[in-house]
Amino acid sequence: MNRFSANIIGLAFGAMFGGVLAAGSLHEYDTIHNMLKLEEFYVFGFMGSAVIIATLGLGILESRDTETSFGGTIALQRSDIKANHLKGGAIFGSGWAIAGTCPAPVLVMLTSGVFLSLIVIAGIFIGLSLANKQVAGFGDGEHRLTNQVGKRA
Repeated sequence: MNRFSANIIGLAFGAMFGGVLAAGSLHEYDTIHNMLKLEEFYVFGFMGSAVIIATLGLGILESRDTETSFGGTIALQRSDIKANHLKGGAIFGSGWAIAGTCPAPVLVMLTSGVFLSLIVIAGIFIGLSLANKQVAGFGDGEHRLTNQVGKRA
């Protein structure tokens, strides 16, 4: 598969994912705010079902040594909980509570005409930039270097 085809497929799946987020009103500040106040429980079910389906699906793909379109194999990363995970989670959660959105829904907000989402998008990039300057080999520190996508060095 060439890069153009992969990008078109990615764009299509991204658009479908955005449609699902919009249909569930997960791009609306009030929905997230009400969830955090424990008034909107369907959002927890939405996120929980997504985690369960992804975990099961990726586990099946990994157990079958499924090859990706980029020539690697599906290999899930496993790690213990460390201080940087808790700090990152607290920072992400605080931003999520204040902004009422996270990286995927903020794009749905933008496409639906909520131009204040540009402030959140700028904040995401500023946060990534600051984290990248402070942590050598930015990421969770658990991933191995790879020669190709999915293949370990």
